[in-house]
Amino acid sequence: MRFENLEIIEPILKALIEENYTTPTSIQEKAIPLVLQGQDVLGSAQTGTGKTAAFSIPILQRLYLDRDRNPSARKISTLIVTPTRELAIQIGESLSIYGKYTGLRNTVIFGGVTQGKQTDALRNGVDLLVATPGRLLDLMNQGFISLKNIEYFVLDEADRMLDMGFINDIKKIIAKLPERRQSLFFSATMPENIVELSRKILHNPQKIEVSPVSSTAETINQFLYYTNKGSKKDLLLHILEDPKMDQVLLFAKTKHGADRVDRSLSDAKIKSAAIHGGKSQNQRQKALQQFKDGQVRVLVATDIAARGIDIDNLRYVINYDIPNISETYVHRIGRSGRAGGEGISISISEPEDNVFVKDIEKLINQRIEVIRNNPFPQTESPMSAKEKKEFEKEKMKKKQEFFAARKKSGQQGRDGRNDRKGRN
Repeated sequence: MRFENLEIIEPILKALIEENYTTPTSIQEKAIPLVLQGQDVLGSAQTGTGKTAAFSIPILQRLYLDRDRNPSARKISTLIVTPTRELAIQIGESLSIYGKYTGLRNTVIFGGVTQGKQTDALRNGVDLLVATPGRLLDLMNQGFISLKNIEYFVLDEADRMLDMGFINDIKKIIAKLPERRQSLFFSATMPENIVELSRKILHNPQKIEVSPVSSTAETINQFLYYTNKGSKKDLLLHILEDPKMDQVLLFAKTKHGADRVDRSLSDAKIKSAAIHGGKSQNQRQKALQQFKDGQVRVLVATDIAARGIDIDNLRYVINYDIPNISETYVHRIGRSGRAGGEGISISISEPEDNVFVKDIEKLINQRIEVIRNNPFPQTESPMSAKEKKEFEKEKMKKKQEFFAARKKSGQQGRDGRNDRKGRN
């Protein structure tokens, strides 16, 4: 199957060819024909499966053909809601790439920056709007945005949206949408609250399920260090003594953890920078550019902030914190070893993460090579698998309660503030 076989129109197909997009992913092959037919879609798919193109390409095509038949003043016809600014920016960039020969305009709005440039773009006319919930509602309340002309509505990363406490915002947005519209709903997981929300958004949807990525590229060499929680920092500095590791993308679990790693690297005279949801957009873009230019040796990132990062010839990825979702590991290390190049992944496991290492090895169906020559070996005993899962469950519960409490108080913070400088 090739993109030409999906009846993609010439202006979009030309853009895809220029980007060397020839073969659609599984979700693109399944979703594009359904969206072109006007069907609502309920998609279960992880990030990394190609779902942005799966909904962007057919929506751009339908808008282009509709506009050609009924030329009129530019209006917001498409609304794409996503939980974080990084995802919003990534989607906006994809729309610009796929639609560059269509004449259609898109803009992205999110919190954490002043709204001037965003409202200027809205005044100039927009066909497709990508938004985070807080800033969207804020600009709606100010009168800059009306949803009365929405024909296509996409809710992306729905489960993450609910985890971040956006459920009431989403309900407010849905209430303002026209009854007659085409809606697309994507979520990595489908617990009951997500299914219930989908019923309020979709009409007789076609269901698509795409298995999460479960294999790693053969060109990526994977290594693992077992250590204690208190010696992780020292072990990291030991690993970075290798001068060949001149460009390293390092993953931390939380934004506070990313900042701590960044500070410890700076204290050790290693040039580093951190990107996460607590940084301003300008700070993140500057750090990323410095990393690409070689001015920064180690870029410390959280998973959310790292989405959309694509660095040519990146060789080294370090998992400073082992992810508790196995597929996340595959996505992380997949940022190295691209286009046939060699990649090296190094993971550091403290005792409480050992169970997640086993989950990862089960998913990828291979053992990760353990480094035995380790000056900081693991000597402490980990929790049992049952204890670990209970711990993670309780931690997630507290996280949800935290977001809900801040949301209720109107001080949701950087990941969801609804004021004029809302920080989604």
